[in-house]
Formats: sequence, structure tokens, C-alpha cells
Amino acid sequence: MALEIGAFLEEFGALARGRGFVSRVLCETPAGPLMVWERAGDEPAAYLSAGMHGDEPAGPLAALELLRAGHFDEGAWLLCPVLNPTGVAAGTRDNAEGIDLNRDYWNRRTSEIRSHAAWLESLPVPRMFISLHEDWETSGFYFYEINLADDRPGRAAAIFAAVAPWFPPEPSALIDGHDIREAGWIYHAAEADLPDDWPEAIFLAKRGCPLSFTYETPSAMALEARVAAHVAAVRAVTAFRGSL
Repeated sequence: MALEIGAFLEEFGALARGRGFVSRVLCETPAGPLMVWERAGDEPAAYLSAGMHGDEPAGPLAALELLRAGHFDEGAWLLCPVLNPTGVAAGTRDNAEGIDLNRDYWNRRTSEIRSHAAWLESLPVPRMFISLHEDWETSGFYFYEINLADDRPGRAAAIFAAVAPWFPPEPSALIDGHDIREAGWIYHAAEADLPDDWPEAIFLAKRGCPLSFTYETPSAMALEARVAAHVAAVRAVTAFRGSL
């Protein structure tokens, strides 16, 4: 499924501005602008991104649903719901140049990631990062956690409990080439799997972001369930705000 990027950004922007967010255009692409929204607060911001891979529509739609429901109304937030406008418009994983943007935070070959990384570097380090993705090769929900702060296994349990009405934890003992800590939970070091292929979460960890979660819903399942699972997982982890 490919999102209609113009309509999506228009709806997201109208809702975001109505809830106190200020928008920025980071760069222009053939499919439309790469936009971010910032909402100031008294503490360092939490940051949520989606739409890194254009064939994973549940993330942008979940970000829109969370915004519509008022989830971001309290505290400081940074939102980037469509990191890959050309990929989202085409329904492809890579951008229009055939590059996986989530492997470009070290080399910065693309205008999207050059402008996005520069934006993040211009701001205080987020206190928490949440990234919404999907996986075509799995049947359950899983996530990566990168944790530079206190180890809190109860937080992972709360995430899985929140998602349970839609998906069980991914049952595989090896997920995307990674060993698991428990079913569906990859406790990842703050190092890239390949030294030149930094994803967004590694880039933020290297900047000192103390905690990040990359959520993965199973792409083969119903879109409505994937969106609902992402929404539930975001709500669950942000219930731990302030307890890093």
C-alpha cells in the first residue's frame, strides 16, 4: 500500500499545528517535502519517527492516529512521520535513488539523511527515541532496544502486554540475524551491524540518546492490526517517561 503523501502531510500538519507543533521543511524531494514537527516543553524531547521505508505504511498511520488522539499533547516531542517521501509515495523500501535510508547515517549519501541528521544534531539529544517499522519475514511483533541507561525488563513486558490483543511476540530464536534476549526482544548494543551502514537508532545512540525502541509489526497481517499494535506499543513505552 502506498500512501497519498500530499494528503497525508496536509492532514498531519493541520492536526500538529492545532496541537502546538511548529513545522520545518528539511529538504524537498520529487514526492514532496521531508517535514518534521517540534513541540517545546520543560524537559528534553522524546522523538518518534516513521516512514523510513516506504513499503511500511503502518508507522505513518500510527503516528497520525497518536497525534489525532492527543498522545503528544504533554511534554516536548519531535515527530518525523514520513522520513522517506519518495519511498512512501511509491510504496518502495528504498528512496527514489534506490538507497535504503536507514543505512545512510554514516555516509550520508542522500539529501534526506544529510538534512535529517543535521536537524537532529542542531537540537539537544532526545531523552527517548521510538521508531515505527514493519517486517515482511515475521509473523509476530518484535522490537530492538538500545539502552544506555538502566535495564528495566518490566518495560519490555509492558510493551508485549499492550500489543498482545493484536500480535504475539515473534517466536523465532533468531530475528533478522540477531539473537534475542526473550521472545520478540532484541537487546542491541549501541553499535551498527556493519560499520558503514548506520541506521537511525545507532546514530542517535552515538549522539548519547539513552534509550531507543524500534518496533516491527508483521507486514503480512491486516493493516488495521499493525497500526493498532504500533499505537499500543508507543503508549506503553511512554508510560515509563521520566524513569530512565
